[in-house]
Amino acid sequence: MAGFLNTFFGPLGKDSCVYFLFLTGFFLFFLIIALLGDVYYIFKHYKNIKITDITQGVLIFFNLFLAYFVNRLLYSMCSKSLQ
Repeated sequence: MAGFLNTFFGPLGKDSCVYFLFLTGFFLFFLIIALLGDVYYIFKHYKNIKITDITQGVLIFFNLFLAYFVNRLLYSMCSKSLQ
């Protein structure tokens, strides 16, 4: 019974930290894409930009940055705790 519990509920190895590293790269990629998209949109529509467009761009950028930062923090915590 203890083997069963350790298999499904026991601590994971250092290899499982790669999950957070993958998510960090994933969100960094989309963070850069969102930033480039926002800059492109501003230059393309600079004459008739509404405040809602800028607000939406900033909120999406902030959300992606927060996801990137949280996953980077979790990767750091995971890898340092398993040294």
